[in-house]
Amino acid sequence: MAKVLVTDDAAFMRMHLKNILKKIGHEVVGEAEDGQEAIEKYRELQPDLVTMDITMPIMNGIEAIKIIKNEDPNATVIICSAMGQQQMVVESIQAGAKDFIIKPFSDERVEEAIQKVL
Repeated sequence: MAKVLVTDDAAFMRMHLKNILKKIGHEVVGEAEDGQEAIEKYRELQPDLVTMDITMPIMNGIEAIKIIKNEDPNATVIICSAMGQQQMVVESIQAGAKDFIIKPFSDERVEEAIQKVL
């Protein structure tokens, strides 16, 4: 079981992802609605895994990944992105994300990504 920080600016996406994570046996230890909050929550909660939306207000997911990975090179981040964001997904992977899930995501794909990175 992994401790997960869920980051997305859309409350319904956080809720959807939290429900999937709980169903497949993980513990959601916190949630954030932008990159800045994700960094603060990461420092505070030290989760095993972060799910990170790319397009968010205040600070996007790519910037947040760079800061988190700079502070903790062992951080595990999975990007959650909408279709058509291939370039941003590539940048996210280059910034240190371990995998990505395309929205809307299925329980199976979320579970597969988590198993792959942990």
